[in-house]
Amino acid sequence: MLLALLLLSLFVLVLLGFYVVVAAPRQLAHQTFAVFVLCLALWSVKDIAFWGFSSRSGDAAAWWASASFIISLSLQFSLVVFAWVFPENNPVPLRRAAVLFAPGAVFVPATLFGLLWLGVRFDAGQFSIKLTPLAYAFGLYIYIVFAYGFITLYAKYRRSRDSLLGQQLGAILWALVLTSALTTAASVALPLFGVYVFLPFGAVFVLPGVLIYAYAITNFKLFSLQSALDQFRLFPIAYKVALSIALVAVLSFFLLQVPIVWWSFAGGPTAESWRRYLVFSVITALAPNLILVGLVIRIISRPLRRLTEAAVTVAGGEYGAQVAVESNDEVGLLASSFNAMSLKIAGDIERLRALNEQLIRTEKLAAAGTLAAGVAHEVNNPLASISSLIQILQTRAAAQTGDPQSAETREMLRLIQTQIARITQVLREMMDFARTRPPERAPLDVRRAVEGSLRLASFDKDFKRLRVLTDWDALAPHVFADADQLQQVFLNLLFNARDAMPEGGELEITTKFDERASELRVEIADTGGGIPPEHRAHVFDPFFTTKPAGAGTGLGLAVCYGIVTAHGGRIEVDSNNGRGTLVRVALPAGTQLP
Repeated sequence: MLLALLLLSLFVLVLLGFYVVVAAPRQLAHQTFAVFVLCLALWSVKDIAFWGFSSRSGDAAAWWASASFIISLSLQFSLVVFAWVFPENNPVPLRRAAVLFAPGAVFVPATLFGLLWLGVRFDAGQFSIKLTPLAYAFGLYIYIVFAYGFITLYAKYRRSRDSLLGQQLGAILWALVLTSALTTAASVALPLFGVYVFLPFGAVFVLPGVLIYAYAITNFKLFSLQSALDQFRLFPIAYKVALSIALVAVLSFFLLQVPIVWWSFAGGPTAESWRRYLVFSVITALAPNLILVGLVIRIISRPLRRLTEAAVTVAGGEYGAQVAVESNDEVGLLASSFNAMSLKIAGDIERLRALNEQLIRTEKLAAAGTLAAGVAHEVNNPLASISSLIQILQTRAAAQTGDPQSAETREMLRLIQTQIARITQVLREMMDFARTRPPERAPLDVRRAVEGSLRLASFDKDFKRLRVLTDWDALAPHVFADADQLQQVFLNLLFNARDAMPEGGELEITTKFDERASELRVEIADTGGGIPPEHRAHVFDPFFTTKPAGAGTGLGLAVCYGIVTAHGGRIEVDSNNGRGTLVRVALPAGTQLP
């Protein structure tokens, strides 16, 4: 019964220590708890060896007493270190530790040389020990160290009594009180009166305090359902490896080692039985080792290889590459973070590419504007002179009404005047493009601006052939914009849609407010021939046009692009579900732009 309790205590101690340390292996408080649990595990092993398997002679009792004193002192040292570092994770004050722990350099050697007792023996099956004054001094020193650690923790408890940290410290203090009370009664007080019956249960009496200790240090999550669910969702690799090793070791012991021992020593412990045991135990040890290697490869090596391959792929320029690793441990979390990082890199690069295209397009617009202004200025003056001369010739030709050649001349002059008017219109568009003025912003209802453009476009006989559909967002806020410039943008887009549907068609105008992006979008969709995908990247370039020769200058969308970007918005061209062209104008909603 005693041996079973001691083994159970040792098993629980190891599990608690492993659980707490793996939860936060870098924190000094958890590391100190691991040392504390290690000392308790040594205490349990000492009791198991002595009370379960030794002959309980005087020499065995002496080493058991020496180990008990030294381990008790180690427990108090670990308690003081914990009191120093918890919960701030502060470094250990080395000078203070050197002063407080210095007497141990005297007491530990004295214990090893047996200077703490006059005799240790069993009388009629009862343990008894006769201590020297040095042993009482050692015991007093142990309690002084314990009191120092307790007072340090209590001072921290008083400073944070009403917080979660205060609850943790309070639970730890109760654990120390419970543990010290039980161990003092079983190992000190009762033996002074000759009662040694509870002495073998020292490790068992410590266990309740350790449970409270671990429960408090893990923020009261040790036995909670939520903690169990969290561990199920994120099961660390250390847990998986430890569990795999434990399972393989236990199964191989019962399935392989026990039968080999029974088969080898069935006839008694002879030289042949030992040779048989050694040979076959080595052979059977290969199977669990191979299983462990396979489990480690499955748990660690395989997902890390996939993650490495994905990292090399991304380093090679294939941004956005994903790794197919699904596990509830650190590698799975790393893979998930890698996938998110890869997608973010791909998105950032795409945004940089779009920004670079926008900068190049802006530079083209600036250069084209400068060129257009120069060309318009140089051509306008001589063109005005030519137009004046033609008007003089037209007047002279009109005076010669009876001459057949005069009629031919008038027709030729009319054609020349028509071409001059066309050149003048092109020059006017170039001047408008070159002299785009800064927007004069004011609160604007975009719906009214679009409706104003529709009214102007409705006077065009070709535009009247279109079937116009509108879908207004009633909750759309105002934008801070120049009404005249936006009306110019929408009118230009409406006429482009008209030109794309010479035989008539359907024109759909929609306004949408995107609350997350805080922008108002105006979409103009036609059912014309559409724009080829290879041309969409160039539609905003100056002088680029898909219209037939003589039908456009290629400056309309460039002007629209300049106006919209000057308002802090964006303009995009896309396919209208394969039936035509969709132009989207997005403007910041409800804010005054700098």
